[in-house]
Amino acid sequence: MVIADIVFWYQIAFTSSSFASAHLPSANFLDVGQGDSELMIFQDGIKVLTDAGPDATVLGSLESVLGANDRFIDVAIISHPQSDHYGGFNYILDHYRVGAFIYNGRDDAPGTKSWSALLLKIAAKNIPLVTLGKGDKIIIGAKGSGAAKSDKRITNVNDGDSNNGEIDILSPDQNFVESGELNDTGLVELVKTPQFKVLLTADTGFDVQDALVAEGVDLSADILKVAHHGSKYATDATFLTAVDPRIAVIEVGAKNTFGHPAPETLARIAASTNVTVFRTDQNGTIQIWRDGNVFKIVKGK
Repeated sequence: MVIADIVFWYQIAFTSSSFASAHLPSANFLDVGQGDSELMIFQDGIKVLTDAGPDATVLGSLESVLGANDRFIDVAIISHPQSDHYGGFNYILDHYRVGAFIYNGRDDAPGTKSWSALLLKIAAKNIPLVTLGKGDKIIIGAKGSGAAKSDKRITNVNDGDSNNGEIDILSPDQNFVESGELNDTGLVELVKTPQFKVLLTADTGFDVQDALVAEGVDLSADILKVAHHGSKYATDATFLTAVDPRIAVIEVGAKNTFGHPAPETLARIAASTNVTVFRTDQNGTIQIWRDGNVFKIVKGK
């Protein structure tokens, strides 16, 4: 029976209907072109949006998941200050209310107008801006007033006593957050729900990922957001073995000029894991949730 349960756990079903139940958590990988944006919806409808792609494209993808009337994001996370990850937040703030922003404490290059504009909008709307790093957690509580309470160490979403999940920040530590390579500073998030786990890896490369493996950090997850749009400098075989995902998602723009995802990375994923791979350039926005023992997936294309 144990073996049978494992088999059922990793079944994947495809459906043409959009995710509708507010009672089941879902992982939504938004099609924003050449950029990242992941919307985690927890039980009771609590929403955490990590990154928002480079531009206004995120608005259509968000609406395809949330509908036209839901205009509140509990927590927004900027994985690291590069425009293909934060640029869309400038447009989101014109159309959505946001309870709190979280970032790694780093800034984009001096004089970068889109970064300065975003910080000004956050401040003008009196939205808390919280710096988190390795060892910090976001505890997901019961749906309450819709406000987010924040401090430096732990962010509690709403005031309920129930734990609908959590987000563990695995990186950056003090060394990586000060790196001259902004990709090293990316917030690596292990998202835990009662039904499944998701590992969000930002644009981190071999150095960060190998450090996590060497430290013995529990990286196991059902769903992996492949780092850096499938760059050849990220997601090696050792890291893939440690995560052991059943679903991998590559967020990448069609006909991008970077050659993402790299053939070498696709080959490593195929050789190192028993995984089903989805790509936003081929599949559009990807919605994933677990219904009983089956992962169900809606593709936007």
